[in-house]
Amino acid sequence: MHITIVTPSFNQRVFLEQTISSVLRQQGDFTLDHLVVDGQSTDGTVDLLRSITDPRLHWSSQPDTGQSDALNRGFRQATGEIVGWLNSDDLYTPGTLSAVADAFTNPHVNWVVGGYQIIDTHNRIIRPMIVRYKNLFLKKYSYRKLLRENFIAQPSVLWRRSFGEKIGPLDQSLHHAMDYDLWLRMGRAADPVILHRVLSQFRIHPQSKSGRLNRERFDEDYRVALRYIAADQASRWIHKLNNEKIVWAYRAMSVFGK
Repeated sequence: MHITIVTPSFNQRVFLEQTISSVLRQQGDFTLDHLVVDGQSTDGTVDLLRSITDPRLHWSSQPDTGQSDALNRGFRQATGEIVGWLNSDDLYTPGTLSAVADAFTNPHVNWVVGGYQIIDTHNRIIRPMIVRYKNLFLKKYSYRKLLRENFIAQPSVLWRRSFGEKIGPLDQSLHHAMDYDLWLRMGRAADPVILHRVLSQFRIHPQSKSGRLNRERFDEDYRVALRYIAADQASRWIHKLNNEKIVWAYRAMSVFGK
């Protein structure tokens, strides 16, 4: 089994080496390549990429129109039977790709979702209450629950490339919720297999999208959910209420330094 991991990158050299290392250190019954799609960074990223001699790492650096554009280009270039998306400040935990490869030995599995941790700039685990909350929903996964709230951690999702090609590319008109839109399209086609283990560490820092609390992110989630909710008015209102709950929870954590 061959796995391709795609990493979009722009001026994240400070974290990128750790990200690449977390991919290339993976061991198991699979072959691997890691494709870094850089948007012409100016912070020394290209020098870092040139310095890594592992033949499993492939990279390009050219202008793009944003994260989704870079990812879609990477997915088109991917050759693995299984594809994953790991941002340039996130990490895979040891054993992740071995567990994923085991899951995909079942030919009926189209996509897998696992648990995650949140880390800060210094790799310290933070916000465990948020992780417990999302993992609780993940354990009780249903498509209707996903319509009402995005509880899937983006770096802990991998899918069969043939399945992704049927689902279609990321929506490049979305700035925050392109992953949620993809999960809803995937979930409409097939339920994921839930892996009850931590697959990734999702980094929050001041420069990351997730590190900057704003209503736009949650409002975009809601607009995306409306594409798939149809006549389910209960899910429409529950999603809106969940957004309010999350926004106020994040504000409280900000006030109390959590």
